Amino acid sequence: MSSATAPHSNKPDHDHEKSTALWASGGTMFAGVLMMVNGILGIFEGIAGIAKDDVYERIGDYVYKFSLTTWGWIHLVLGILVAVVGWGILKGASWAKASGVALAALAIVAQFLWLPYTPVWAFISIAIGVFVIWALCNDRDDAAGP
Repeated sequence: MSSATAPHSNKPDHDHEKSTALWASGGTMFAGVLMMVNGILGIFEGIAGIAKDDVYERIGDYVYKFSLTTWGWIHLVLGILVAVVGWGILKGASWAKASGVALAALAIVAQFLWLPYTPVWAFISIAIGVFVIWALCNDRDDAAGP
């Protein structure tokens, strides 16, 4: 039997490792873009909450009671930070990946607390945050050797 017809070999699957690394690397770039877009939308969401307190429907007896102006400031500051870190990820800054994971986790919590005000967008934003965390945690460009 020739080696060309052998179904399995003992060599590690380097092609699979390369494709996984490329996927994670592309995912990191996409995560940076998503963070920038999500941050900018958070800035707009914050401005809407601050400038006009009647943009969002008030919730009656919600456990996490903040005024909509307070929520606006939370979203504005968090949006600015998320957008800046997203830009840092796109630029390849060494501080940006760890900061991105931390801010994405914080944004997920904020969106969960914000859920009754904008449920559809909050779920979308939570899903974006989960993807960002996955992509940044799976990018191994820094750990890759020769």
